[in-house]
Amino acid sequence: MTADTALRDRDPASLTEAEARHELAALAREIAHHDALYHGKDAPEITDAEYDALVLRNRAIEARFPALMREDSPSRRIGAAVAEGFAKSRHGEPMLSLNNVFSKDEFGEFCASIRRFLGLAAEEPLPFVAEPKIDGLSINLLYENGTFVKGATRGDGTEGEDVTQNLLTLRDLPRKLHAPHPARIEIRGEVFMDKAEFLAFRAAQEKAAEEREQRRARGEKLGDAIVVPANPRNAAAGSVRQLDPRITASRPLKLFAYAMGAASEPPADSHHEFLARLKHWGFAVNPLSKRLASEQDAAEFQRSIGEQRASLGYDIDGVVYKIDRLDWQRRLGFVGRAPRWATAWKFPAEQATTRLLDIEIQVGRTGALTPRAVMQPVTVGGVVVRHATLHNEDEIARKDVRIGDTVILQRAGDVIPQILGVVPEKRPADAVPFAFPTTCPVCGSHAIRDGEDVVRRCTGGLVCAAQTVERLKHFASRRAMDIEGLGEENIQKLFDEGLVRSPADIFRLAQQADRMRQWEGWGARSKKAEDARKVQKLLDAIEARRNVPLERFIFALGIRRIGEQNAKLLARHYHTLEEWRAKMIAAHVIGSEAREELGSIQGIGPAIAEELVEFFAEPRMLAALDDLAREAPPLPAEAAAATDSPFAGKTMVFTGTLETMTRDEAEAQAERLGAKVTKSVSKKTDFVVVGADAGSKATKAAELGVRTLTEAEWRDMAAF
Repeated sequence: MTADTALRDRDPASLTEAEARHELAALAREIAHHDALYHGKDAPEITDAEYDALVLRNRAIEARFPALMREDSPSRRIGAAVAEGFAKSRHGEPMLSLNNVFSKDEFGEFCASIRRFLGLAAEEPLPFVAEPKIDGLSINLLYENGTFVKGATRGDGTEGEDVTQNLLTLRDLPRKLHAPHPARIEIRGEVFMDKAEFLAFRAAQEKAAEEREQRRARGEKLGDAIVVPANPRNAAAGSVRQLDPRITASRPLKLFAYAMGAASEPPADSHHEFLARLKHWGFAVNPLSKRLASEQDAAEFQRSIGEQRASLGYDIDGVVYKIDRLDWQRRLGFVGRAPRWATAWKFPAEQATTRLLDIEIQVGRTGALTPRAVMQPVTVGGVVVRHATLHNEDEIARKDVRIGDTVILQRAGDVIPQILGVVPEKRPADAVPFAFPTTCPVCGSHAIRDGEDVVRRCTGGLVCAAQTVERLKHFASRRAMDIEGLGEENIQKLFDEGLVRSPADIFRLAQQADRMRQWEGWGARSKKAEDARKVQKLLDAIEARRNVPLERFIFALGIRRIGEQNAKLLARHYHTLEEWRAKMIAAHVIGSEAREELGSIQGIGPAIAEELVEFFAEPRMLAALDDLAREAPPLPAEAAAATDSPFAGKTMVFTGTLETMTRDEAEAQAERLGAKVTKSVSKKTDFVVVGADAGSKATKAAELGVRTLTEAEWRDMAAF
């Protein structure tokens, strides 16, 4: 089944309109035929390269004769473009990140932590599945009754962007799963772009950008700017997040499936069996994935993949090692934002040398003065790097980094650029040690170091514009309030214009809409339709985030040491903003019940507790919080998922040595059942599970009349 070969060999520019119409019809039939074989019968007749050639031929003719694009064209098989942005999509199970290791010793410690948690003997082997870590965009694919119904980006791990229509353009995405399959299952995968295809795509984008600049110089009317991606990962992510699915369809994207999310029933007993099931369902799975009989085989596999890395057709930055047994994965669960049962063993960072041009001091939202190196641009690991962190003044002194030095640069974990040291023999004669400022470069306030803290901080607080702007940027960021369109540039503009000085001001911007529309590029003064809608789109996005979950609200406040995980702990423990506010104010008194309760939360240590107390002791911070709460009251923390469990919503303490599981595992199991696990016993504790050699906690439980359970009673009530 082939199109007219005489036409196929000709340049699209030489075709007549009638010839082009004829070939487009033939190509549409031929590509649809191969799609049906590939996705429906798992029996392709042609290679991927031959299929891609057909698609590229179709695109080339459509580019030459756009009016001839057919309704059944492969370029538009997914329907109309998304009109405005992306809807949010909540994952059935969180898509969390992986912790990293960088050496054999660190991997050994990871394995030891698994043994401790599960209580395994040293001689019991840990079977793993090793998978090259693709550097692409993680996605979540939902199938119901074997049919693909929705796809989303990872987002913040809990909810991502619904990119279903864009994902439907991927040839590697099965529309239907071959039986048997669960009634409902989430499948995780990675969308990526091959190195060779990326280079060709980047070259085309660069050429298009140059041509656009030439047209701009001639005064021609231009469309959107041309984005030239820095690396294959950015190219893949940008392609999937296009508002027009036809653009996604034009990009050379591929998909590997590698994991499972929520499922109505388990499709396998081990991870390597699940990978085989993925292939049976029609997914592409990385052929280099391998089951390892024990952790002893990991170092050799890491070495082997490292040697192949440069010759692979796609970018990888390490190897992911997952415990093979799915029952062990369930027992291990998660800690913070990462699974206990998997880790990414990253390759050594790539290095380069370049010249240090300057050292800038940036002021963060907590007042920290952070030195940033400004360097002569250099390519490291395929990315052009101009800046790198120098961490703090002690690091600068220890490495004796001076302006004008030739420095050794690496991307830590292939991500964060950092300076390792200098090349002494290339130091210029006039280079002098860097004098770290003792005053804030933004507001002029004293910058001091508190005790053993290596960080120098501005004392300007709320009078420091840098801290205010950085706090606002953090507040609106994707992982915090996630206000679409309120990025760094727009926040700076709103601050400079005096419209936003506190988070609450963001939710009052509707009162300033007319003024905002008068700004260049924001509305009435612009001839662009997109600019005319900018203010309303921003106001709509703000309104959509007026009531976010309490954990996001807490994280968005930017309290020092309160990251996403600690915010979740606080939200889950106190449930409402009103309760949290009242208890934090009461916790100011050392020895108070509220202070003891705060310190008993598993994961909240003394330093974190002190930061919280200090935040609520500052009248201006408290006033800003109350102002924000009036404008954007957060939703209470979600009730525990296991509502039928006798431990849901209860406060528990474990003490002593347990026989059938480690205490870590027991605490993790209790949290999965909806319980709050704390470190100390109080009159608000509901249950104390007492193991062998229990000490003062059991005694205090008896004194307070708190119900105690033996390990057997706890397991019976938990029903496992």
